[in-house]
Amino acid sequence: MGTLTVILQLILSLSLLVIVHEFGHFLFARLFKIRVEKFRIFFDPWRTLFKFKPKNSDTEYGIGWLPLGGYVKIAGMIDESLDTDQMKSEPQPWEFRTHPAWQRLLVMFGGVLFNVLLAFVIYSGVAYVWGKTYLPISEVKTGMQFSPVAHQAGFEDGDILLRADDQQLLSFDEDAFAKVLDAKTVTVQRNGVEKTIQMPEKFTQNLIAENKGFASYRFPFVVDSVMPSSPASAALLQKEDEVVAINGQRMFMDEVRTTFHNNPNIAVTLTVARGNDTLNLKITPNEQGLVGVMMKGVAQLYKLESERYGLLESVPVGIGNAVHKLTSYVHSMKYVFTPEGAQSLGGFGAIAQLYPSSFDWHTFWYMTGFLSVILAVMNLLPIPGLDGGHILFVLFEIVTRRKPSQEFLIRAQTIGMVFLLMLALYANLNDLFRFLK
Repeated sequence: MGTLTVILQLILSLSLLVIVHEFGHFLFARLFKIRVEKFRIFFDPWRTLFKFKPKNSDTEYGIGWLPLGGYVKIAGMIDESLDTDQMKSEPQPWEFRTHPAWQRLLVMFGGVLFNVLLAFVIYSGVAYVWGKTYLPISEVKTGMQFSPVAHQAGFEDGDILLRADDQQLLSFDEDAFAKVLDAKTVTVQRNGVEKTIQMPEKFTQNLIAENKGFASYRFPFVVDSVMPSSPASAALLQKEDEVVAINGQRMFMDEVRTTFHNNPNIAVTLTVARGNDTLNLKITPNEQGLVGVMMKGVAQLYKLESERYGLLESVPVGIGNAVHKLTSYVHSMKYVFTPEGAQSLGGFGAIAQLYPSSFDWHTFWYMTGFLSVILAVMNLLPIPGLDGGHILFVLFEIVTRRKPSQEFLIRAQTIGMVFLLMLALYANLNDLFRFLK
C-alpha cells in the first residue's frame, strides 16, 4: 500500500505541474490569437487514453498514456509532433510562425513562468497553513553523525554546527546544508570549544560521488512505551529508559534500530540510563529484528521552534522560499555536468523516493512546489525539444534579425528530442542500478 501511495502522489503532482505548465503556453498562444490544436496531459504516442473537442473549439483536449510530461500542439510551430506537412503549406495568420518574435518568445516562456508562479502560490499556501516548525541545532547537545567524506574534511561525530563562513546556522535544513556547501570555512562546537574547519575544494563532488549524505542528528533512543509480551517487556525495559550502548558500543537512535534489525533471535546487551542509574539488560530481538518498543519522537525529546504567518505575511515568505529553492537549484546545476553529478542523476524512481509512504498534505504540497521549480529550471535549458531551445532560437532571431530555416529547426528539434529521450533512459537506468545494488 505504501508503494501505491507514493506512485499516486507522484502522478498527482506531475499531472498538476503538466496542466499548469502547458496552460502557460496555451494562455499566451490564445492571447495572441494563435491556434492551439491539441492540449495533452502526458504524451500519447500511437494512442490517447481519453480525448474530447468542445463544440466550436479549435483545441482537442486529451490524456496520454506515457507520464513523461505533456504538450500543447500549436499551429505552425515545429514541436514534439514534428508535423512537417503542416509546415509545407502556406503560412496562415493564426499560426505561430506568422506572429512577431516577441509574441512567440512569450508563448514559449509561458510554461516556465506559470511553473514559477505555481511555486510562489504553493509555498505561500504552505507558509499560511502550516507555518514553519524547526529544531534548533543548539537543542541537540549530542551533535551530529557525519559521513565518511565529512570526516575526511575534518568533521567529527558529536560536532555541533555553528556557522558557515560568517552565517549562523540555526537549524539543519536544506538552507543550512546549501550554506555549508558554499562555505570556505565551517565553525563547529567540539567538546565545548569552537573549531574552524577549512572546506576542501571538491567537497560537494565528493559527497555526490559517495552518495551517503553529509550529516544527521544523533538523537537518543528513549523508550516511550513497551508492548506487552515483547522482547523489550521480557528484558524489563521501561518508559523513559535511554539505550546508550549495545554490547558496550555507544549508539544513538538510528544505530540502535539498525543493530536490532541486524540481530534477529540473537541476544545483545543494552546499557540503559534510568534516572541516575545505569543498567545492563539482555534483550533478544524477534525474527523480524524488532523488540516491541515505541521510541520518543523529536517533538517529545526537544523543544521545537514555530513561526506562524498571517495571510499577507505568508505571501512574501512563500515567494522568498520559492526564490531560494530556484536559486539553489540553479546553483546546483553546475554539478550535473561533472562525472559525479552524471552518476547521481535519477529518474522517476529518485523523484518517487522524495514522497512518504503515507499521504501527508504538507509534504505533498512542499514536494509539488519543489518539482515545479525543477520543471521551470529544466525547461529553460537551451536544448532543442525544451522550451529553452525554442527561446534560444527566437532570441537569436531578435538579435540577428535572421530567422532560422525550417529545415534547421526540424533537424535541431529531432536531435534535441533524441538527446532528451537518451537522457531520460540514462537517468531511469541509474535508478534501476541503484535499486539492484
